Amino acid sequence: MTNTLERLQKVIAQSGVTSRRKAEKLIADGKVKVNKKTVTELGTKVTHQDNIEVDGVLLEKEEPVYYMLYKPRGVISSITDDKGRKVVTDYLGEVPERIYPIGRLDYDTSGILLLTNDGDFANMLMHPRYGVDKVYVAKTDGIPDKQELNKLRKGVRSDNDLLKVVRYKVLEVDRQKNTMILELTLHEGKNRHIRRMMDALGYPVSKLKREKYGFLNLQRMQPGDFRPLTPHEVKKMRLLAND
Repeated sequence: MTNTLERLQKVIAQSGVTSRRKAEKLIADGKVKVNKKTVTELGTKVTHQDNIEVDGVLLEKEEPVYYMLYKPRGVISSITDDKGRKVVTDYLGEVPERIYPIGRLDYDTSGILLLTNDGDFANMLMHPRYGVDKVYVAKTDGIPDKQELNKLRKGVRSDNDLLKVVRYKVLEVDRQKNTMILELTLHEGKNRHIRRMMDALGYPVSKLKREKYGFLNLQRMQPGDFRPLTPHEVKKMRLLAND
């Protein structure tokens, strides 16, 4: 740990307790103490030597860590499951920090999933305003025409959500099997975003994989493999989100 001064809300977010935005609300609501004293000023700066309590619980001081997992199909994007199913952290072995996934991939969806204990970093990558590309490859039952595909950019209604993509690309059409393979790029990912969008158009997805997250890809990785992100990759990802 270092004695560098950092904003209180950033330290809370990096501990994995919550996002920076929610940390700011906790501070403003008088639910944060520094060295036993309640702090409500958002500009407050602290070091890792300070004792910080959030809602009466002492903050555990963990260095931020960042991992990339090639999530297999049939795995829950969570750290626990009350039905006893396999979860993503089962693949990361003896990682001592309390890490959690950044966003989710559906049970039947494979591909890149990032995990961290840095709430600020997680919030930055999940929020659509930061515009980080998340690229998926989907196999559809049925072959939508160009007019139908253009609806993906304009937006498709599903329940109360308007679901859309930033861009799409047709990779393959198999008229004999009546299937299409699409590359779809999102900035935000609502619950079952792509599957619901394609269901609404009448072309259900039979297979879905997240191939890229920003500049990160699955090169030389197999389902179930994981690796830490390098400091350079973490820095590059932050710069990408702040572009």
